[in-house]
Amino acid sequence: MSDEVLFAVEGGLGRIRLNRPGALHALTRGMCLSMIERLVAWRDDDAIRAVAIDHAEGRGFCAGGDVRMAAESGAGDGEAARAFFRTEYQLNYLLHGYMKPTIAIMDGVTMGGGVSLALPCRYRVATERTLFAMPETAIGLFPDVGGGWYLSRLPGRMGQYLALTGARLNGADCISLGLANHYVPRDRLEALMVALANEPRDAERILNEATATPPVAEIDARRDAIDRLFAGDTLEDIFTALTSDPSDWAAKELAGLRTKSPQACKVALRLLFDSLPLVDFADEMRMEYGVAAHVCQRHDFIEGVRARLVDKDDAPRWSPATAEGVTEHMIDTIFAPLPDGEAWEPYRG
Repeated sequence: MSDEVLFAVEGGLGRIRLNRPGALHALTRGMCLSMIERLVAWRDDDAIRAVAIDHAEGRGFCAGGDVRMAAESGAGDGEAARAFFRTEYQLNYLLHGYMKPTIAIMDGVTMGGGVSLALPCRYRVATERTLFAMPETAIGLFPDVGGGWYLSRLPGRMGQYLALTGARLNGADCISLGLANHYVPRDRLEALMVALANEPRDAERILNEATATPPVAEIDARRDAIDRLFAGDTLEDIFTALTSDPSDWAAKELAGLRTKSPQACKVALRLLFDSLPLVDFADEMRMEYGVAAHVCQRHDFIEGVRARLVDKDDAPRWSPATAEGVTEHMIDTIFAPLPDGEAWEPYRG
């Protein structure tokens, strides 16, 4: 799997470059294992002062994870799907607590698994090509890979909006919401990496010097409407608010939301509610893994992947088909703790 992730040491900088351009660098379990192994080795190497993650070629940073494999596995015994989620979350946790400066270059599509690599990093660089989203509810999944932790901590009801709708953000939007903390035009990235390799101890200064003023964030004009219309604690309340609003924007958001899995949307809302009080990211990963272990073998995930990614008829048949049909008992079952010995644990190697 080494050709799907390229590793290099340039000066005092360890570089991780995703190299699966045909799949927009979507993560496989092998890629995650390779990155874990190298991050552990670099963690204990005094010659490595900082680590940067970007992509080697193509238009996406990382479009997600290997959900087709996970859905195929979920239709059977689910073992391979659970192994993938367990390893991916171990990578997320390792990055979240990494002691050396980490820099993610969010140039291009940054969705799902790309979010899982970028948001744990200390420095998150957006560009004019950044396209950020957590679109999991469209395939019957939920905003995992730490999504509950990060989205629940966004201002107002922005997290609920992004989790439910899968709305896409550009680089300026990411800066405005704190999802990225530096905006660097793409034509400056090569010089940025050279400077980081030469002076990795001064990563923050170098990033600050490379940063440009981003354009006006489009999302800012929608904040008041999002806080008002996504204020409900239940999916039904949000549907009611959007239905009652006369604006074209509300009608567009309502139409889009009605195409998502009602089960996945209710899971997303519960996840954000349960994530906000947590103080240990390991607890977040443990909870999300338990949810993923259940969801990957349920109808909506398998059907969502079929409709969106396999047959591409874009006509998933959700079950239940309505928000009202998804009961609290169903959601409680999905969030039920796993049996002893099956729960997620951090990487121990």
